[in-house]
Amino acid sequence: MKRWLVPEFCQACVLFPLSCPFPSKETSIMLLDNDTHAKLVSLRQELHRHPELSGCEQKTSDRIAAFLEDYTPDELHRNLGGYGLAAVYKGKSPGPCVLIRCELDALPIEELGTAPYRSEIPGKGHLCGHDGHMTIVAGLAMLLQRTRPARGRVILLFQPAEETGAGAKAVIEDPAFAILKPDYAFALHNLPGMALHHVGLKPGAFNCASQGLWITLNGKTSHASNPEDGRSPALAMCELITAFAQLPQDRDFDREFALVTVVHARLGEEAFGIAPGFAKLMVTLRSENDQVMGLLQEKSEELVKQIGQRHNLETALGYEDIFTASTNNPDASEQLLKAFKAEEITLHTMTAPMRWSEDFGQFGHISKSAMFTLGSGLSQPQLHNPDFDFPDDLIETGTRIFHRVIRNILGPSN
Repeated sequence: MKRWLVPEFCQACVLFPLSCPFPSKETSIMLLDNDTHAKLVSLRQELHRHPELSGCEQKTSDRIAAFLEDYTPDELHRNLGGYGLAAVYKGKSPGPCVLIRCELDALPIEELGTAPYRSEIPGKGHLCGHDGHMTIVAGLAMLLQRTRPARGRVILLFQPAEETGAGAKAVIEDPAFAILKPDYAFALHNLPGMALHHVGLKPGAFNCASQGLWITLNGKTSHASNPEDGRSPALAMCELITAFAQLPQDRDFDREFALVTVVHARLGEEAFGIAPGFAKLMVTLRSENDQVMGLLQEKSEELVKQIGQRHNLETALGYEDIFTASTNNPDASEQLLKAFKAEEITLHTMTAPMRWSEDFGQFGHISKSAMFTLGSGLSQPQLHNPDFDFPDDLIETGTRIFHRVIRNILGPSN
C-alpha cells in the first residue's frame, strides 16, 4: 500500500488512516492504496484519449459524472454554464462551503506524443494537463465518500471552457449555481519547468489579465499596376504592428507590467495582380491587473482610430478570449500555505504573476479564492506543446494538498 506519515503511537492508522482516533494536524491524513491510485490513473488516461474542445465537453462531463456516481455525492449538478458539473459532499453540521475547481476542456492541437493512451481525436489533445487536474479532483470524491467533512460543504466543480475564458463566468451566472455559492474556492495548475511535486504560490496578483483584440482595416482594391487608384491598408498595418510593439513602453504604464503580442496578420488576397483593400490584425493584450488592461484597451483603440484616419481607411475592432486578472485572497492563500507545510511540500514563493491567464479569477469576485502551481517536472515540455503529457505521479500530490485544505477548514468527521 502507498502510505504517507502516520502517528507512531497509532498502529490502526497503518491500515485505516481515515478513521484514526488521534488525528494530527502535522501528519498527512490522506492515503490512496494501489488499487485506488490505479483507478485514477486509468481515468486520467481515458480522459486523455478523448479530448473535447471548449464548450463541447459533453462526453467528458458524462465520463466524470459516471465516475462520481460510484462515490455517492450528496448532490450532483449537471450542465452548469454549459457542460459543467458539481459534486457536493455535506458535513454533519452547518459551516463554510469550500469549492475545488478543475477544467474539462482540451486544446485544438494535434498531439505528437507516443503514449499508448495518446489522443484518439485528430487535431485535439489534452496538452495543458486538464485531464490530470480533473483526475486530482475526482480523487477527492473517493476520499470524501469515505469521510465527509465535519461541517459545511465541499463542492467539486468540473468547469467547462477555461481555454476561451468563458467557462467560469458562465458557471457563476448560471441560476443553478446560486445555491452552490462558495465561501472559499481553490484551484491548481501544473507547471512545467518546476520540479515535480514542488508548488508555487504568490499572494495578490497570480495570473495576468488578457484579451484578444481583432482589428480590420478596409480601403479599396485596385489593379496592382495602378495602386494609386485604390486605398491599400498595407502601410497602416505595418504602422500598427510597430506601434503595438512599442505601446507597453508608454510612460503612462510607468512600472506596471503590460504586454502586446501580435499573433496574426493578413493583408489582401494571394494574387500578384491585386493591390489590397483589406487587412486584419490580431493581437493579445496582457497586464498584471484589470486597471492596466483598461488603459491598454483605451490606448490600443486610439492607435487604430488615428492610424486608420491618417490612411483614409474604415476600421473596426472587437475583443475575444477575455480573461480578468486572477488574484489570490490573503486568507485563502494562508490556507494553502498551512496545507503545504503540514504535507511537507516544497514551496517556491513567486515574485511575479504567471503571464498566462486563467478564468479562475472570476471566482475571486464571489469568494475567497486562491490558485497555486504544481510542478510537473524540470524537463517537461511546456504547456500547449504537442508533446506535453500530464505526469500521473502528480495525482496523489494534488489530491493530498486539496484534501488537507478541506480538512483544515471544515474539520474531519469523527
